[in-house]
Amino acid sequence: MRSDVKHFLCRIEDGIATIALDRPERKNPLTFDSYAELRDWFRDLVYDDEVKAVVFASNGGNFSSGGDVHDIIGPLTKMSMKELLAFTRMTGDLVKAMVNCGKPVIAAIDGICVGAGAIIAMASDLRVATPEAKVAFLFTRVGLAGCDMGACAILPRIIGQGRAADLLYTGRSMSADEGAAWGFHNKVVPADALEAEAADLAKRIAAGPNFGHMMTKTMLAQEWSMSIEQAIEAEAQAQAICMQTGDFERAYHAFVAKQKPVFEGD
Repeated sequence: MRSDVKHFLCRIEDGIATIALDRPERKNPLTFDSYAELRDWFRDLVYDDEVKAVVFASNGGNFSSGGDVHDIIGPLTKMSMKELLAFTRMTGDLVKAMVNCGKPVIAAIDGICVGAGAIIAMASDLRVATPEAKVAFLFTRVGLAGCDMGACAILPRIIGQGRAADLLYTGRSMSADEGAAWGFHNKVVPADALEAEAADLAKRIAAGPNFGHMMTKTMLAQEWSMSIEQAIEAEAQAQAICMQTGDFERAYHAFVAKQKPVFEGD
């Protein structure tokens, strides 16, 4: 997997990719270039066996301030409808790439996490936050609809319809305490422990059966649009496939030998 990216930070070590936006002086806004490069990076991730988990980290005390006012918002006001649709489809493609990348994604949220930054956190599989984390889907604050990049589909499934409606209509910030109580944040930790907590979670996941994790992520996404009967059948097929992996056999032999299994991802 490429770590020589141009428009965001990326470090790959021991099977874990740690990425972050790289404009801390502006609270890490997204630009046209960083949107596109992140989309392409996550699209390529599905074909990469080296990376087993991703941490989308904060930088300089903030996660992301969303779309850059000068680099994105200003130019959007001068675009044609065709150009605008190309942009909104591109931003949505980033969420689709994250959902379909086949690897668990952990968002490590500190400080400002708003607009498209909040969407990236939402599209991650797990979220660890600091008490200072402020998450806001502030699209209505700039005269737009709350339905951006899948927010109206994904956010209610995480925190519930009424709570999602509150955040999407008002654009207000969700505090860390609210995020934890509502199930948006999996855990809230002190700021000086955020990086280590996210890295530890990524390491524990990366040490597991990675093919099985890919199948879990796939089913979590696909079963949204399935009936219970369809979901049960899809999981039967998925689990039968996983039962043919080397990791399943390794786990059996380790259990018999009263040892901890060492998974290899195949």
